[in-house]
Amino acid sequence: MATRSLRTAASGMYAQQLNIEVIANNISNMNTHGFKRNKAEFQDLMYQEVPVNSLSASQANGSNSTNKIQIGNGVQPVSTQKIFEQGDLQPTNNQFDVALQGEGFFQVTKSDGTKAYTRDGSFKVNSEGKITTSTGYLLEPEITLTEDSVGISIGRDGTVEVVENNGNKFVADQIQIVRFLNPGGLKALGDNLFAETEASGIPIVGNPGSSGFAEIHQGFLEMSNVDIVEEMIAMITAQRAYEINSKTVKTVEEMMTMANNLKNG
Repeated sequence: MATRSLRTAASGMYAQQLNIEVIANNISNMNTHGFKRNKAEFQDLMYQEVPVNSLSASQANGSNSTNKIQIGNGVQPVSTQKIFEQGDLQPTNNQFDVALQGEGFFQVTKSDGTKAYTRDGSFKVNSEGKITTSTGYLLEPEITLTEDSVGISIGRDGTVEVVENNGNKFVADQIQIVRFLNPGGLKALGDNLFAETEASGIPIVGNPGSSGFAEIHQGFLEMSNVDIVEEMIAMITAQRAYEINSKTVKTVEEMMTMANNLKNG
């Protein structure tokens, strides 16, 4: 029984350690554009039926009576869930900054040709006049500005209008976005990027502002959806749970020592 108690408490310590790591990552990314907080999820481990001698029952009928009760074996972490709640929009007055208000992701093409998806709309123009992410991944569909371009205007429907130095304006293209039936199933790649998985489903392409798709807001960036107060409360709760499980281990060790002393005494 003492060994089971140690395993149970140890599983609780391990689970809370992972929980603290997830919370710490949320806090460290509170100023990351488009970041979505994570939540650790846990399940209880399999239960065991343990025989318990009932002294009162044996006294009543003159025979030994054994009851069984269920004892849990602790907890196990099963996943981390990405929470895709909307983040606040922060004005930047930068014409290449765009934010999504609603459901959806920007599409980008990585250097190896694979597609990835992001909520971070801090775009820039590379040496070839193409719009890219801050890390250099091309926005999809590809939009290229000419040498005569002096500015762009991006509508809420994703329409990109280019302004040239002679005052002429023309529509270069339209930014399309994607959404997923289960965005929580996306795989985080780093660099504020996600990749589709079987759990997320295939990307559904649409125009910004259409039914079920976010609107685009030029001159804004979406901030993270991390609430620092909630995260600090969760951190303190996890620390207390870890501490209590640690004390449980110490208590069981003391009980085992006492039992050995009584046995040897």
